[in-house]
Formats: sequence, structure tokens, C-alpha cells
Amino acid sequence: MEYDIAAYIWPSYTGDEKRSLQFWPEGYGEWQTVKAAAAKYPGHQWPRKPLWGYVNEADPYVMEMEIEAAVDHGVNVFIYDWYWYDNRPFLEQCLDNGFLGAKNNGKMKFYLMWANHNAVSLWDKRISSTDGSTVIWDAAICRSEFEKISRRHIEKYFKLPNYYRIAGKPVFMIYDTPNFIRGIGGVKAAREALDWFRSEAVSAGLGGLHLQMTMWSEKSLNVSGVDGGKSIDAYGLITALGFDSITHYQFVHFADIDRSYPDILKDVDAEWKKLEARAGVPYFPHVSLGWDNNPRFSALRAGVVKDNTPENIEQALRMAKAYTGAHPDQAPLITINSWNEWTETSYLEPDDLYGYGYLEAVRRVFRGP
Repeated sequence: MEYDIAAYIWPSYTGDEKRSLQFWPEGYGEWQTVKAAAAKYPGHQWPRKPLWGYVNEADPYVMEMEIEAAVDHGVNVFIYDWYWYDNRPFLEQCLDNGFLGAKNNGKMKFYLMWANHNAVSLWDKRISSTDGSTVIWDAAICRSEFEKISRRHIEKYFKLPNYYRIAGKPVFMIYDTPNFIRGIGGVKAAREALDWFRSEAVSAGLGGLHLQMTMWSEKSLNVSGVDGGKSIDAYGLITALGFDSITHYQFVHFADIDRSYPDILKDVDAEWKKLEARAGVPYFPHVSLGWDNNPRFSALRAGVVKDNTPENIEQALRMAKAYTGAHPDQAPLITINSWNEWTETSYLEPDDLYGYGYLEAVRRVFRGP
């Protein structure tokens, strides 16, 4: 069986985005935060260094190297976090210049996750510990703005031959569904906007869309006080908005992660079974490599995954493989957090702690020894 192993890309490791200088003024993106990270307590596994160096991932030559490493180890899809703030894209250079500029990008598929969460001062380590929630840009947008970005996606990305499709339809993920609803004006208006998006994709000859919702915890996705004061839960949102599938972005969204990785996997297994029984649409299993966002803060932040060794990650990957094998009627898609979330300590890229250990775990599980 062939698997689609899709790793999220956090496109901040470049200085090509001028608006990023307000967060990382040294001019090479969030590598600035990674380089400054230090241990916060005895046994804390920081600092870590990337074996490939603090490279510019908007450089096509860099991405050619990374694509080769990805496909050689079984990662054949990148999910690009895609941002739209203040009526224009943000951090799009890693996709446009890096990945799409790489001569070998045809070896991989890609698709977009609209990371429509508000941009806050969390990204600026100078103030994150005392003022990490101040909104810099509000990501909630109105219907006309949504139509603008939708047409842009269709023309710029969805028609590309290596854009990832399920049942022939381009896949588009929405990260923050409640924020989407807030901006668009309620659940009914959100459904109408998504139906319009589908029809535009049909008119463009794409056969429609496969709309994917990012699952958090059930409580986090509840929407209250909209459409005449009605409330709706996470499962209701899937149906009401007509999503075709769901997956996760991070274990931290639904599990207590301040413990050993094998213990976390017990909750992960239970979550997958619950979603299988209740979601009403395909769930694509997700594996997070870890969680520790202390690099973004000067003071200690509680909540650090322990024992996320390559061997324990391999256990999670085998769980995902077994889940996929038990659902032959759905696409063989597995999502991983992530390719390069260094400041959240959840990445496949090789480092000076485990080397290529995480990538080798992927290859063992999905490519064999």
C-alpha cells in the first residue's frame, strides 16, 4: 500500500518577508529565536542546532535539497501553513519562491492549510512573556475578502499538477473554523461562502473541492451566540459547514502533553476512536513529534513532551499506519507535525540531538528497512 505522508511547513525560516522584521529584526526569520534558545531547567534538551544550518527555506536550492531528503524518507506531501493578514498574504515566499521554485518540486505534492488564527505578539520573544497575546493582525475576514483569496488559490495553486487532491479534488484545510465563522458572519454565512468556493472550483474545471477541517478539542471548536443565539459543537460544525474530512494539527490541541510520549499515545488512540465513531466524515490520523514552545519565551512555559525519541515516534507512526490500513475506503493520508516547527520543538528536520532519527523512523515504517 502506498501512503501519503504529509508534513506541515511553518514558513517563517526566511528573511524574504519584510513584514516579519517586526518579530525577527535580524533578518532571517524565526531562526533568530531558535539560535537564542537555551535550557530552562536541568535536563531540558535545548539548545538544539539544525544539521542543515540556519538555511533560507525560501531559497529554491535549499528546497531542492529538502525535497530530496523528504521523499527519500517517505514524506511525499508538504502542507503549507498559509497566512493572509491585513488584506495581503504573509510568509508566502517559502512556498512561492522556495518550493515552487525548486526544479524537483514535481517529486512531491503540496496543499494549503489556511492558518487563519490571529497574529499576536507571541512571535516576538522580546515581549512574549509579558505581552504574548496582543493582536497584531486580525485574521477574521469578510465575505468579499474570502472570495478574493479563494479565487487566488484556484488560479495560483489549485491548478498546479502537484497540488494534492483527494478523489480528483484539490484539498484545502481551514485551521481556525470559529475565527472563519466570526469574520464571515455566522454559520449560515460560512456555509454559503464555502458552497460558493466549491462552485468556483467547479467552474474552473477542478471538479470541486475537498474541504478539510483542523480538529482541536471539542470545547475549543464550540461556537456560541451566532445565527440567532444558537450554539453548535465541533461535530455539528463538520456537518453544518459541509467539511469532507478532518485531521489534527497538534496533539497539544486535545491532549495533556506534559508527560511521557508513550502515555500521550494512549489518549491519542482514544481520540482517534472517538472521532471515527462521531465525526461522520473521514478522519486522517495525525502524529505530532513533540511539544515545547519554550524557545519563544524568556521565562519557563509549562507543558513539555517527554521521551519523544525516534523509537517512540515510530510507535505513533505505526499506529497511524494501522489506522489507515483499517480504512481502505479513504485516502491513505497521514499528517505529521511537522517538517520544521523548531520553536514548538516538533520537527522532522535533522538536528544535533537525534540526527536523522525522526526521518529514519518514517522511512522504516512506510518504506521498510
